[in-house]
Amino acid sequence: MAIDWIGFSYAAAVAFGGFMGYKRKGSVMSLIAGLVFGGFSAYGACNVSNDPKDIKVSLLAAGALAVVMGMRYRKSGKLMPAGIMSGLSLLMVFRLLLLIMA
Repeated sequence: MAIDWIGFSYAAAVAFGGFMGYKRKGSVMSLIAGLVFGGFSAYGACNVSNDPKDIKVSLLAAGALAVVMGMRYRKSGKLMPAGIMSGLSLLMVFRLLLLIMA
């Protein structure tokens, strides 16, 4: 049983990003969204650690963040935080799809 370090790192980055949005701008929604999606991503990483083909939760969380943050990036044009989070989420989606193909 290999631990999904990349998945857990992604989950920590999502949760930390939500915390930083709260700390810098006072955005409670950023904090809630970061903790919820970070929690789902951590749960998904735990599932992937137990069974590398069980990517449903991780794929749903990363895919939703990729879409939402991609739309925010397209609308605002700001690289931080929407562009970076959409890029990380898209990379995570590609990684998960490669896991299921292997």
